[in-house]
Amino acid sequence: MLIKRDEVKDLVGKIHREGKTVVCTNGCFDILHVGHVRYLEKTKSFADYCIVLLNSDKSVRSIKGPTRPINNENDRAEILSALRCVDYVVLFDEDSPRNLLDEIKPDVYTKGADYNMDTLPEADIMKKNGTRVEFIQFVQGKSTTGIINKVNGE
Repeated sequence: MLIKRDEVKDLVGKIHREGKTVVCTNGCFDILHVGHVRYLEKTKSFADYCIVLLNSDKSVRSIKGPTRPINNENDRAEILSALRCVDYVVLFDEDSPRNLLDEIKPDVYTKGADYNMDTLPEADIMKKNGTRVEFIQFVQGKSTTGIINKVNGE
């Protein structure tokens, strides 16, 4: 379910008051593929609720360039929300979800295993808030860029 950014902090507070846990991850999730699905399923395994912090169209363009995203933010949010492993989706406009993560203070944060605590841009926020970080291996050969290159005959 897509929720507004200004609602997520209260939602996480309510979940915590119920004695439940929250895991967050973030990304563009432009063209959903099996690598994304396996990553999100693993993410959900770490907590009772999974919240995906989704880069807005503006944010994706800033990170990936003017030809992205392929799918707009509302379509991406709806597709993610349809997955049983995703409980909530929140859009954000910045390049990084640092500020949002600092506001909501999830119990667990997941990131791809191409990062570690030395290279994770949000590491200081995670340490400050006592958030456990889990790094998840990617599915070999599965990426949005790879799909786009294949479609373009590259």
